[in-house]
Amino acid sequence: MRTASYTILALVAFAANSFLCRIALRNGSIDAASFSSIRFAAGAATLLLVTACTRKVAIQTTGSWTSAGILFLYAVPFSFAYTRLTTGTGALILFGCVQVTMMSAALWAGERPHSRQWLGLGLALAGLVYLVMPGLAAPPLAGAGLMALAGFSWGVYSLRGRGASSPLAQNTGNFVRSVPLLLAVSLVALPYVHVDREGALFAVLSGTLASGLGYVVWYEALRGLTATSAAAVQLAVPILAGAAGVIFLREIISVRLMISAAMVLGGIALALLNNARPGARLT
Repeated sequence: MRTASYTILALVAFAANSFLCRIALRNGSIDAASFSSIRFAAGAATLLLVTACTRKVAIQTTGSWTSAGILFLYAVPFSFAYTRLTTGTGALILFGCVQVTMMSAALWAGERPHSRQWLGLGLALAGLVYLVMPGLAAPPLAGAGLMALAGFSWGVYSLRGRGASSPLAQNTGNFVRSVPLLLAVSLVALPYVHVDREGALFAVLSGTLASGLGYVVWYEALRGLTATSAAAVQLAVPILAGAAGVIFLREIISVRLMISAAMVLGGIALALLNNARPGARLT
């Protein structure tokens, strides 16, 4: 129940993160570089505050520059890719690459999914393909490449976090270290910077709630998930984000969306019925 609760909270946070990013960049209320910088600066500040409140000693962050660099390679390509790709195509590339990365790592570590898990993962991925089929005709090569890099980086970052003794301290250290890297990108893109109040608010919400605290919750969830299960459950994020669009942006609920949701969630349920060998967890 603990793992399930953390997993649900993390997936909602990830969906909210995509939702906020799409709104900000679609409306042109902020540029991609500024969104990334504000998002992670706000996330770092939030995590430092939480760390200070939960520890009755001086703030000591862990983390590493390697993880911060991987986080950077997720954050920047993610924002810039959504200036070129449609929402559905971007989500498919991102979470498809996340799944491939985590599954490859699982196989390398000795985890052997059962046939039912393979079937479930295939059904879930097929549901995503069905959902975004019209947008797959000819995605811009630059945008697709950026989102693929973001997906690979997020998969690696998730796997590195599985062995964290303190997810809060680990994420705090990584976020703090990533801020100067992101600010450097903003300085390079200074001639193209434009930020209004709405865009800044979306970036702050994305950084504080959906990113900073969301990643801490995800790290806790990863302790009880195999790499196969972690890859499977993340396929629900595009569906959750699409539902948020229907509710908050008044998008029409289509038959295609309902069928796709059934395929993805059904595939995830099928994949989670059987767990891979317990000894093959990644640390």
